[in-house]
Amino acid sequence: MYGAPALKLDGKMIACVPTNKSAEPDSLAVLIDFDQRDGLLADAPDTYYLKPHYVNYACVLTRLARIDDSALADLLESGYRFVMKKPARKK
Repeated sequence: MYGAPALKLDGKMIACVPTNKSAEPDSLAVLIDFDQRDGLLADAPDTYYLKPHYVNYACVLTRLARIDDSALADLLESGYRFVMKKPARKK
């Protein structure tokens, strides 16, 4: 994404290295729904964070040095489920 590494499946981005200057170095942006993001930010603000540029995007910024492998795997799985869910059909 924008010249930075990204994890995509079937052309849909799940996670990427954030390119906005406001993001901290060694971070990962993962697409998740807003409710889950709010929960992560409340439960683990040392690991997950948000900058004003990202507020309107369904994603969370993650400090890679502060997340263990199991939590990262869970977060990426959540990102996968969020991105790959089928949109509601029009009636």
